[in-house]
Amino acid sequence: MVDLELTNPPFALLDEAQRQRVRAGLDMTYFSRDEIILDAGQPGEFVFVIHKGEVAELDPSQGEADARIGHYTDGDLFGAISVLNGTSRYRFVAEQESLCYLMPRALFLSLCESAPAFADYFQRRLADKSRLLAERRCDGGVTLAGFMLARVTECMREPLVVSEASTISEAVHTLKDSQADSLLVAQGESLGMVTKTDLLDALVIEGRAQSSPVVEIAHLRLVAVGREQYLFEALIEMTRHKVARVVVMDGERLVGVVELTDVLSFFSSRSYVVSLQVEQAASLAALSEASCRTPELVEALMVQGVRLRFAMGMLAALNARIMHKAWDFVIGAEHRQSGCLMVMGSEGRGEQILKTDQDNALILADATTAEEWPTLGADMARFSEVLMDLGYPRCPGNIMVCNPEWVGTLAQWRRRIRRMVERLDADSLMRLAILLDGCAVAGDASLMGRLRDTLIEETRGNELLLTHFARGVLQFSTPLTMFGSLKKPAHGIDIKKGGIFPIVHGVRTLALERGIRATSTLDRLDALVADGRLEAQIAEDLGEALVFFSELRLRAQLATRDADGRAVDASTRVVVQALSSLERDLLREALHIVKDFKARLSQRYHLEYA
Repeated sequence: MVDLELTNPPFALLDEAQRQRVRAGLDMTYFSRDEIILDAGQPGEFVFVIHKGEVAELDPSQGEADARIGHYTDGDLFGAISVLNGTSRYRFVAEQESLCYLMPRALFLSLCESAPAFADYFQRRLADKSRLLAERRCDGGVTLAGFMLARVTECMREPLVVSEASTISEAVHTLKDSQADSLLVAQGESLGMVTKTDLLDALVIEGRAQSSPVVEIAHLRLVAVGREQYLFEALIEMTRHKVARVVVMDGERLVGVVELTDVLSFFSSRSYVVSLQVEQAASLAALSEASCRTPELVEALMVQGVRLRFAMGMLAALNARIMHKAWDFVIGAEHRQSGCLMVMGSEGRGEQILKTDQDNALILADATTAEEWPTLGADMARFSEVLMDLGYPRCPGNIMVCNPEWVGTLAQWRRRIRRMVERLDADSLMRLAILLDGCAVAGDASLMGRLRDTLIEETRGNELLLTHFARGVLQFSTPLTMFGSLKKPAHGIDIKKGGIFPIVHGVRTLALERGIRATSTLDRLDALVADGRLEAQIAEDLGEALVFFSELRLRAQLATRDADGRAVDASTRVVVQALSSLERDLLREALHIVKDFKARLSQRYHLEYA
């Protein structure tokens, strides 16, 4: 019986008895360098698991330069598809002396028949394998079903609805009898919400009569979620909209209410109350204390196996609330709506997990003058210092509101954008890219919308601009060898430059061409599919590749945090040799998706001639 590690996918999908059958049924054989292990058209008689060595996968139908499509090394598995299909489509050649375990065809097919999850593994695409990898990372028996996959219906209350003719007195008695904290008021086809606090304020502070119609104090702008949405998404919506309750809809029908206290009770870990601490912070000191806990939240989310897309949404909403509250603490009430504070870069796209450098700017209303806001410069300097105290380092490129170049009236920003479009130099293109990712987090958000209108008006249909803009995707090479295998430098590959940036900037370019207003890369991909500019399959692959790259980067950052929870290496290199077999397979596949996307963009924008 051979001693083979079987704790990683796909063998981890087998039970212990099945793994014992694997160990008992394997043989080992030796292949010399350049020996053909399995040729194209040859019947698939074995599944091969490499004990030691390297094997290349070649497509004989392609020319020599394009023939190599895969590379396998210690612990990798190949030949399974050949067994399932009957014959091999490709040629597998030993690139160096190799020792391989051989699993007979009959044993492999028997395992596929008795273990459907094992069989499904070999037909999965990148998205499915990524989900499998996330599940494998759950520690301590915590499963995805217990956290990420919890649905809104698992935590919602029955809706308590009264008519618009009900009085405040009747509403109070209704809440007391039902032991609820809030109720809904039906007003025609609309609904409003009233809480115990609303009733107390109406009676004591406003002095309303008990006979007053309760509809007069109802909040009519409700935040809604669908009954099949994840509970985690409901928490994100509460954080984003600064509410403690959301209504649950089944199409157009009201089916329930979800309360923040119930959600926090459901997510019993202390980590998930960070958003509540942020909301309750009554001083900068309290806000700083809550802000310092975000790395704890990130780590807990990763341990729980929460998919990164959900984690990014949660942290983006949380960081926006931290900055919004900091703005309100620093800026006087008379000036808070005089401008719009926007964040840019990965923070603006909602794709930053750990705190990163400050990338922010200020759009002032055109009516705002130096006389009306004489302390503007001092206030912006103070705000940047406060963000540093909250864990957001200064931007090395000085892209911050304390730099006058990143502060201006709407009219000034419009002139700046026109100059950038006219010049098309490296600095102008970089600034355009930064602004395109801008997202309002405090102040008058309508100014951000009007600035985005200008960005679209000044750039849409400008083919020369798009060609210059798109050229950035070729700025960094894809870390694949000329034969299509992973590069393995000892210091690691730069996953940001080689994988994340080409997707982010390429999708940003396509969005700019189509006048898409979304800032998140994943939202832009959805919009491009809806617009007909991108096939759904390509968009899904790019989104999954981006999330996988981001997760690899996050794990490396978590391993290099300083005492304050900040990542020491912001660019972060990933050492391929330290990855599992499944992770190497995913990384190789994801980088090929990037390579193909870059080729597609090069053809669309004629970058080979640019």
